[in-house]
Order: sequence, then C-alpha cells, then structure tokens
Amino acid sequence: MPRRFALLIILGLISILLISAFPAHAQQKSVVVIHLNQEIDPGSANLIVQTLNSVSKQDTQAVVIEMNTPGGLLSSMLQMINAINQTEAAGIPVYTYIPTDAMGASAGSYVAMSTDVIGMGNGSYIGPSTPIVVGGSSLQQNHTEAAMQALMVSMAASHNRNTTAAALMVSNNVAYDARTAVNIHIADRLSDNLSSFLASENLSSYHIGNAYPSVYDSFISFLSNPFVDGIFILLGAIAIMADFYHGSVVLSVAGIVLIALGFLGAEVISASIVGLVLLIVGAALILIEIKTGHGAALISGVVVGMIGTFLLAAPYSSTNPGYSPSPYGTGDYVAAIAIIILAVILGLLFKHLVGSLKRKRYTGAESLIDKTATVKKELSPTGWISIEGVMWKAVSTDGSTIQEGDTVVVTGIDGLTLKVRRE
Repeated sequence: MPRRFALLIILGLISILLISAFPAHAQQKSVVVIHLNQEIDPGSANLIVQTLNSVSKQDTQAVVIEMNTPGGLLSSMLQMINAINQTEAAGIPVYTYIPTDAMGASAGSYVAMSTDVIGMGNGSYIGPSTPIVVGGSSLQQNHTEAAMQALMVSMAASHNRNTTAAALMVSNNVAYDARTAVNIHIADRLSDNLSSFLASENLSSYHIGNAYPSVYDSFISFLSNPFVDGIFILLGAIAIMADFYHGSVVLSVAGIVLIALGFLGAEVISASIVGLVLLIVGAALILIEIKTGHGAALISGVVVGMIGTFLLAAPYSSTNPGYSPSPYGTGDYVAAIAIIILAVILGLLFKHLVGSLKRKRYTGAESLIDKTATVKKELSPTGWISIEGVMWKAVSTDGSTIQEGDTVVVTGIDGLTLKVRRE
C-alpha cells in the first residue's frame, strides 16, 4: 500500500510538471513589434528585413508592423514584401497595425497588403497607391503602374481582401479611411490602439519585443533622399572653391566629405546616371570659378546641378523602378528656387571679392596689370600708351609694331615702362 501511494505521488508530480511545462513553453514565445514610423527607403527596409531574418518559429508567435508612413521608394517596398512573404512561409504570421490618425500611404499600403491581418485605428487611412516614375515617359509610367496594380491585386486576393477596391488604390489613387477600409474589406480590424489590436488577435499574453531603427538605419534613410544627395555634392564643390581663396584646409576636407556622402546616397538609391552626370558637370563648373572669378561659372554650376538633383530619381540607367508618392514635394521646388537665387547673390559677391583681391595684390604701377590701354604713339616696339587719361611709356612684349589707336593689354612692368601685348 505505501508503495502504491508513493507511486501515485510520483505520477502526480510528473503530471503537474508536464502540465506546467507547456504553458511555460508557450509563454517563452514573443510578439515582435516593428515600429515603422518613417518613409519607405533603404534604411527602413533594412529595419524590416534584418528584424524578420532574426525571428524563428520557435521563439516568435507573430510579428506586428506598427505603421505610420507616407510611402517612398518602390525597390525598398519590394524588399520588405519579399521578407514578409518569407516570414509567413516559415509559419510566422505578420500583421500590420496603422494607429489612430496615422497613415499607411503609397508604398506603405503595399507593405500592409502583403501581411496576414491589417488593423487600423480611428482617423487612420490606407492608400493612395499610384506609383510615380520621376522624369519618365508616359510608357514607363504606364508600365510601372500596371505592374504595381497587378502586385496589389494579387496580394489582396491571396489574403481574401477586396481586389476591386485594391485595384482602385493604384489606378485611381484612392485612399480609404479606417472605417471604410474595414467595411469594404481592404482592412480586417478596427482597433483603438495597439494593445486592443493585439488582444483581438489573441496576442496580448505574449512578451512584446520592440524593434526600432538603428543609428545605421537612420543614417541610410537620411542619405536616401535624392534632394539631400544633390545638395551635398553642390555644397561640397562650393566649399572646395571657397577654400582656394580662404586658404584653409578645413573647407576642402568638409567639401570632400560632403561630396563623398552625396555619391554614397546616390549609390544607395541607385540614382540615375543622367542625374549624376549633370551633378558632376555642375560641380566642375563651380570649380572652374576658381580660374574665371566672374561668378558666372558658379551660378551656371548651381543651376545645372539642381537640374541633376531632380533627375537623380529618374529611371534613366537606373534599377530604381520609381516612387510612391513622388520623392519631391512643393517644399523641395521652393528650396531649389531659393538655392539658385542665393547662388546668384553669392556669384555677384564672389566676383566683387575676387576683384578686391586682385586690386590688393598689386599696388602703384603694378595695379595696371591686366588693364587695357590705347596706343597714342606707335610702338615699334617702344612707344606711348594712355590708361585712364595718363600717358605711360610702353614696349611691345613680342617686339612687333603696334599702330597708333590700337588697343593693348598691360602684361607687366619694367621700371617705369609697361609691357603690353595686342588685345
């Protein structure tokens, strides 16, 4: 009897341990929340891809993308969708939650559509989703739009959502508020906050692991702006040009760093070769200002460079399929006009500065170098010229005869005799 009693006690303890082990094992899993509160770009794509690559079915119950994005680069969006598809195929569900008054716009709407469940807070919206091919032809625009519409519709169909409404997001640039999106079955849940959304999906009991952009992600996102890249390259060229007169290595170093960052950003977004060539031409014109000193090369360089900046996002000789929405807004165009106006002012000031430096470089008779004069007595090769009403003895530098009334340029001075050449 005691032996049977002991056996029952042992079996009971084993049963208790087994029963308690299963919930404990389940609770070891976590829900990973990725906070996507920025544009869709290489930086945010790295956040999504790296986070999804780090999860496994053994320790992750689900992944939730908390989204508030205006959209962005289509190539980065496609990277995100591919990572989401791979995660779902591995048996880990991926959800999207667009918080109250937030947006899953443009490229963000495609990312949301690729996930298993879309939750939305009051005041939020999803779409519009029409892609933009900056500077592209109508054929390129239509081709990209058709491809993105097919993608959107296929993702909606695979998740049993309203394919007709999904197609309109792309073809007619339609956006849906939260209630409408749920009612027409573009979205799946209407939740006041992330906690209530997790509860509706039976995920609130799991440990929450948060994923935010790293310093590297934020740095890459900053360089993913084509307007920033173009400005960096132009500012770098201006800094190097200014250092030629300033005489400090600091400006040259800063200029080289800015140019390097600009080209790095252009590489990150797979910038158009056409835009890069125009920026290089613009930078070269700015540096030519060192030689001319008239301000015209500086102004021309900035104008050409700004055109190149807006073409960095173009499809020419680029693998970049486009953006959603356009990477350039009204603020960028206003800023570009302001930069050109400042370049004109800087060019005029630079011309004045160079003139002052030249005047300071020569004193007395030496200040006459590079000035034009009129021959008053034939130079054969020695004679007399008039500069600003003052007569000077002059000699032809090449020994040739210069007739009375001809115009000459002062090239040097030998005592009180000016050296001149025919203009």
